[in-house]
Amino acid sequence: MRRDSTNHDWRIVTAASRNPPLVSPFPPTIVVVHPREKRSKCTVEPIRGRDGFVFWTFPDRGPESLDGYVRLVVEGPVLSAQDAEFGLLVLDGTWRLAHRMEKFFHELPPRSLPTTTKTAYPRLSRLTPDPEGGLATIEAIYAAYRQLGRPCEALLDHYHWAAEFLARNNWR
Repeated sequence: MRRDSTNHDWRIVTAASRNPPLVSPFPPTIVVVHPREKRSKCTVEPIRGRDGFVFWTFPDRGPESLDGYVRLVVEGPVLSAQDAEFGLLVLDGTWRLAHRMEKFFHELPPRSLPTTTKTAYPRLSRLTPDPEGGLATIEAIYAAYRQLGRPCEALLDHYHWAAEFLARNNWR
């Protein structure tokens, strides 16, 4: 505890009260997580609670408006400089679950990443083949932020395959 010199009251000073959240010029990235997605394997779990990210649990929507958002998809028009001011909506789940979730957000313009972006995430699906150019969710967010010129420091700090992902894409 520390004494507040302005009114002589005692109060608890936390890191959050000393360092207010950064104000971003971009809308927060909304990550919609399917409830059957295993949190232990979820690549975006480490950014939950981080400034600039909002998590929804499918099928529920949060209070945030989706006006001015684009939906990150595997196939579609590539993200460009014209999309820089838009918010990103990212679906998180297995490929099969994410495909089922897409129809609930069809009103958002789809955007994809360049097909040259390569994953480092080791996948093994016995039910459905992984889509060509498919990325782990944290890889997709990182690549989208790079494509849009947004700060992406520390996004991959807790991603086990970060070094390999950066190397495969010549982003070291």
